[in-house]
This record gives sequence, structure tokens and C-alpha cells, in this order.
Amino acid sequence: MFENNKTHIMGILNVTPDSFSDGGKFVDKQSAIKQVKQMLDDGATIIDVGGESTRPGAEDVSEQDEIARVIPVIKAIREFSNCFISIDTSKPVVMKQAIEAGASMINDVRALQENNAIETAVQLKVPVCLMHMQGQPRSMQHKPSYTDVVLEVTGFLQQRVAACLQAGIKKNNIVIDPGFGFGKTFEHNISLFKAINRLNDLGYPVLIGVSKKTMIGHILNEDNVDKRKIASVVMAALAAQQGAKVLRVHDVKATADALAVISSLE
Repeated sequence: MFENNKTHIMGILNVTPDSFSDGGKFVDKQSAIKQVKQMLDDGATIIDVGGESTRPGAEDVSEQDEIARVIPVIKAIREFSNCFISIDTSKPVVMKQAIEAGASMINDVRALQENNAIETAVQLKVPVCLMHMQGQPRSMQHKPSYTDVVLEVTGFLQQRVAACLQAGIKKNNIVIDPGFGFGKTFEHNISLFKAINRLNDLGYPVLIGVSKKTMIGHILNEDNVDKRKIASVVMAALAAQQGAKVLRVHDVKATADALAVISSLE
């Protein structure tokens, strides 16, 4: 899926009460499905379903609660669409049930480091996205520190890719994500964004997720998440121009419009 030159738009669907941007908006199945249909109409090629918030300070969610949130939605999407569905989780049990329910990909902020996660991914034989995070969501933004953030993030991703390949995951099933905002200061995030080409050099499709994040709020001096849309789209477009293969976004239509403009000028 990620081998051609196409830039994929991954529409975010958080079926959680506490995600930083859309927490509580799509917790019931009816509103979630309405949002999915809108994102697909607007140009999303991947729907990323998440049942546990990973914003800074987020509380842990049990396996049972996460399953109860995501599985009915994935099954409902499959009733009307054969779109590519990503399950945003670090829990092997959730991964397995989500794929069995119709999901097509695992998006793991912990890069398959939880117990039995990598073995589960091998068994499921689906694409996986490996993300870098320093620390854990509850504490990751408490004084994150790097000697060289680009070198350390790329080194971590190389190590996780190697572990996946050794375990039996196919090379063409691996996507990498530098993890903007996950244990990084504003300066770290900016350095990583400027280094997307170095991430591309690792030889795997790169996913970029900066939509409405604090780094954009910092640039704009804007605490209101809803007022970060335009800047989020600009950064997504810049990431695409640098070769990012997947853009994880809240605002699908605006991002698709921006990519159409870029495509017409190339």
C-alpha cells in the first residue's frame, strides 16, 4: 500500500472521552460512523481508530475498556466500507481483536515494545507503524532530554525496525513515525520536522502526525486547539513535500485540498 508515490491521508477517529482535540465527540457509534463517512468522502485513505488517549498526562485504559470502545466501531465501518483501517493501540489483545474485526494495520506509539506485541504483529501479518516516544504518556513531557534528538530518534527507529525484521515482519509492512510531541520539547519537534529527509533515508514510509499539536500552538501562541487548523494543514503539506507517505490529521478535506494544489504544481 505504501510502496508508490502516493501520499496517504490518515483520518483520526478517537473514540475516547479525553483525547486532546476531539475527546468525547465520537464516543457513541453513530457519531463515530458519521465522522468516518465524512472523512472518507473528504479524501482519507486510512481511518485510524483509537480507544486510549496518549496525550500528555493521559490516564491508562484497561484492555476491556479499549476493546469495548474500538471493536464495535471497526465492525460497523466494515459493514459499509472496505477502506484501510488502522488500530491505534499498544496492547496485543486489542491488536488481535481489532484485526479480526476488520482492521488492516497496527499503529503503535510504543513501537511494539509491550510484552508479546511484536509476536502478535508477526502472527497477524499486517502493516505496522513504529513510533518513537521518550517515556510514557503520563509523564513524557516532564523535561524530555536528548543529546541529539534526530540521531537518537532515527537510531531508535532503526533498532525497532531491526527487531521487527528479525522477528519475521516483512520490510514492506513497516512504517515509521518520529512521534512529534511524545517526549519532546518544541525545539526537539522543530529539529525533527526539519529532518524528515533523514527519516526517509532509513528506507521506510514515514508517517507524520502534527495535527493541532502543542508545537503548533507554540508557533501561533494559540491555546485553542480548534484555531490550529490552518497551521496544521500547512505543516502537513510541508511534510508531504519532504516525502512523508502518511499524514495523520484531524482535518481531512483541508489537507486533501492542500495536497491537490501541491500535485498540480509538481
